Amino acid sequence: MASPLAVTSLAEHDAPLPDAIKAHGRDWRRMTQALCLGSFLVFINLYLVQPILPLLASDLKLSSLQASLTLSVSTLMLAVALLVFGPLSDALGRRRILLWTLAGGVACSGLALLADGFWSLLTVRALQGFLLGGLPAVAVAYMSDEMERPALMAAVGLYISANSLGGITGRVAGGFVAEHWGWQASFAVVGVFSLLALGALWQWLPRQRRFVAQPLNLASMLAGLGRHLRNPRLWPVFLFGGLNFFIFVNLYSYMTFRLSAVPWSLGSQWLGLLFLTYLAGTFGASQSGKLAQRLARLQQAWRNGVKDREKGGVKGNQQEGEQSSEQNSEQSLAAMHRTGQALTMMLGTSLLIVGTLLTLSHSLIGMMIGLSINAFGFFLAHATASAWVGRNAEGARASASALYLTAYYLGASLGGFWLEPFWQAAGWPGVVVGGVLVLLITLGLAVYCWRSVATTQSSG
Repeated sequence: MASPLAVTSLAEHDAPLPDAIKAHGRDWRRMTQALCLGSFLVFINLYLVQPILPLLASDLKLSSLQASLTLSVSTLMLAVALLVFGPLSDALGRRRILLWTLAGGVACSGLALLADGFWSLLTVRALQGFLLGGLPAVAVAYMSDEMERPALMAAVGLYISANSLGGITGRVAGGFVAEHWGWQASFAVVGVFSLLALGALWQWLPRQRRFVAQPLNLASMLAGLGRHLRNPRLWPVFLFGGLNFFIFVNLYSYMTFRLSAVPWSLGSQWLGLLFLTYLAGTFGASQSGKLAQRLARLQQAWRNGVKDREKGGVKGNQQEGEQSSEQNSEQSLAAMHRTGQALTMMLGTSLLIVGTLLTLSHSLIGMMIGLSINAFGFFLAHATASAWVGRNAEGARASASALYLTAYYLGASLGGFWLEPFWQAAGWPGVVVGGVLVLLITLGLAVYCWRSVATTQSSG
């Protein structure tokens, strides 16, 4: 999945720096391999529980909401960790925090085997989510410290791909293992694999050579966060990302309960395969930049056509317009980029709504098509919103990105509380209604962003 921390760190990185790591050299390969492996481990451990929620509910005598909390509490604590470990790494160093928090997060999969009930499992998952937040909070900043710009851009692309692959693998593997050996075995298998991989990561990750410690300044950090929350171009997108994930990830959780019941009665192994539809989202995220540029050009062509018709083809007016266009080219280009991003967020959310409605089908193929469209639309919108935050933050871009990610994972944590009453009242059709109601709000937020850009262009 596209990471907003990646976008903002790229924007702030001045390169090339003396003695910085160059692309495709030995140190670059070691660092990139280590961070991609670390990212993979974070998300395989975070999401392994999602396909086994019905099994947890059955074995531990839980409601659907209680079972969903084993995922929600982890994403909630990960959101908190993003605001903690980022500033701490400025003072203590990236590598130390990255390695020790990841080691603790992996160890929690072993602790889950000792959980003798719901509350002990929930406590372990909360601790695990917090510790797993260390790597995504500092990884791109670590690369930014050590690499020159071309090397950084190449490494970040691979790192983002590892995020998505880890999430998919965790869900598929968790479901498969639980189907044959029980849900405890899912934690055991993922934990042992993660422990072995952690040893390789510890060896691969180079020592920091270019990090300069900075004292913690809580007042400055809080002032930056407050400035972002008051920025009219940012707070709607914080809400947009959080509310979209609020619905998207929890739709999958309730889909596992739907398909584990009659007439489908799918086991955890098959429920895990649901998450292969996330591959459509990986493709959607990769196309977000190109699509935003295309939509920006289409909107600009339409605006130019309207202006030409208003001028009636008078050559004098055309010449005057060309001179004015040259004088304002930089502002127009920036506005075009924002327009394309806003239109892409609108398109992504619209596809998310369409995909959600298609899941009303009673055909498994129809549901898979709906979920694939869901994933494509969601990650298209999410990647674009991430870029929007990086482009529109006024200073302290890293903290703006942290706020976006916090809203994003907070949404994942709270969505189940909203959808549970709809599920209890009307089953899957109720979940669809509850989801679409929120997605209409996020579509409105995307339209607001688009109109704010259009208003700025008109006044300019």
